[in-house]
Amino acid sequence: MVSSGSSTSHPADDWLQSVWLLVKLIPQGKVATYGQIAALLGHPRHARHVGRALRLTPKDVDVPWHRVVGSQGRSVFDAGTEQAMIQRARLESEGVIFNDRDRINLKIFRWQP
Repeated sequence: MVSSGSSTSHPADDWLQSVWLLVKLIPQGKVATYGQIAALLGHPRHARHVGRALRLTPKDVDVPWHRVVGSQGRSVFDAGTEQAMIQRARLESEGVIFNDRDRINLKIFRWQP
């Protein structure tokens, strides 16, 4: 179907854009949780939707997905997977410290917008 030139967007597209724009605000050396991002967007019960939005980020869109972690300060990726190792390496290169249980101290490293 050919577009009629209408500039209306789908609500899901607006959600994706909102997540990406907010995650772009997280500074280096800080993290936010999926739930925190959802709450800041006015939908505190939509943490999983934040994760889905980050998974749908196009490769040509620069979003620091690695700065978003689970509610316990851990990567949501299975330990030892490529994604988990990339996330940890990127965060450590920004000065984020993991403890011996692979957790980030959110009292120290949580982004407070």
